[in-house]
Amino acid sequence: MAKSKTQFSCTACGDVSTKWAGRCEACGEWNTIVEDKPISTGPSAASLGTARGRRIELTDLTTEEAPPPRTVSGVAELDRVLGGGLVPASATLVGGDPGIGKSTLLLQAAARFSRMGLKTIYVSGEEANAQVRMRAQRLGLTHSPVQLAAETNLRDILTTLDAEKPQLVIIDSIQTMWSDSVGSAPGSVSQVRAAAHELTAFAKRNGIAVILVGHVTKEGQIAGPRVVEHMVDTVLYFEGERGHQFRILRAVKNRFGPADEIGVFEMTGKGLAEVSNPSALFLSDRGQPSPGSVVFAGIEGTRPVLIELQALVAPSPHSQPRRTVVGWDSGRLAMILAVLEARVGIPFTGLDVYLNVAGGMKISEPAADLAVATALLSAREDAALPADTVVFGEIALSGALRTVGQTENRLKEAQKLGFSSAIAPKGGKALTVEGITLKRQTDLASFVAETFGAG
Repeated sequence: MAKSKTQFSCTACGDVSTKWAGRCEACGEWNTIVEDKPISTGPSAASLGTARGRRIELTDLTTEEAPPPRTVSGVAELDRVLGGGLVPASATLVGGDPGIGKSTLLLQAAARFSRMGLKTIYVSGEEANAQVRMRAQRLGLTHSPVQLAAETNLRDILTTLDAEKPQLVIIDSIQTMWSDSVGSAPGSVSQVRAAAHELTAFAKRNGIAVILVGHVTKEGQIAGPRVVEHMVDTVLYFEGERGHQFRILRAVKNRFGPADEIGVFEMTGKGLAEVSNPSALFLSDRGQPSPGSVVFAGIEGTRPVLIELQALVAPSPHSQPRRTVVGWDSGRLAMILAVLEARVGIPFTGLDVYLNVAGGMKISEPAADLAVATALLSAREDAALPADTVVFGEIALSGALRTVGQTENRLKEAQKLGFSSAIAPKGGKALTVEGITLKRQTDLASFVAETFGAG
């Protein structure tokens, strides 16, 4: 094994030499030359050895820095999800099902940001420039100063960006990009990782905001290595059902703003239109009170949203009853059914259970437990809940009802949309919202006995 070379440096000026001397030839100081200790250990071919890098400037926790400047697009729903606007030198990853509207949304966003003064380049690896222009004509964006490129070679793209000096770059999509320094095919794990790393590092060095479009797998996760989501600053998911006109842009990671924030859009013939009051839109098709229909007062990010939950319970002709869920966790539904049977004595054996979140929304917070249980009992007992009532609360395995956060915001949103009654767990600070009658319950058994006369 070859010996690692001994290296000496001056403690006064940092000059490096291969031998010791009493006086530094660079600065003239005496007795300042010392032998450098290796900064890492291990085989010389794989370790860092004795070679030194530049010294990093350190700061403490009291150092104050101005918040990053933001560019507002003018689309309130998009700016909300981004945390208040687009941040320079940031990397954003947008994922969604094929055909859900990712390219439409980003082309509209590119047009908006370019009108706000940002030099914007839209690079498509899946469509020709003529196809992007046709979409722009359909959306009425042809007069926006967006520059187009149809390319997948990463070296050519970075060379062009270095020469053009844009402020915003949209890459559609990261799975089509390929680097000539990686031997695997485009779309492979190594190619996606290399392309994302190069684009993100280039954006950070040059102060460019870059937005990457990512494909999703059958499970709904962004395809490719998970490390891509760690590289970027913001990860957004574009959700929605093709049968519904609603589209949800959800932030699952954001270094510049709150995560779990949502923006609601409506798919129209002119593209995606923002929805400023999603609660009213989700409840617009709700008719007369019917068994199995319950309005849940939820929180998405920082925004209160009222959503209709629909349940259907019917005798099963099969030996194994069906449990079908759309928009909620199926495992949590099984837990609610088990609590209802074990703690309240209401079995669902031999019954098919169907649960749907209206409007194509997806709910993840535990505060929907009580609303789901209410919808199931309403459908089973064929008893409709009053139309002016909202429900929220978490159910414990013991059957107790736990309080949830932001109760006041939930009640204010309900009051704003004309609801006059709310059912929530007992506990927490006392709240009074004008126009809302709040009924607090301690456990699931007492709630069922009072509401449905069973238990």
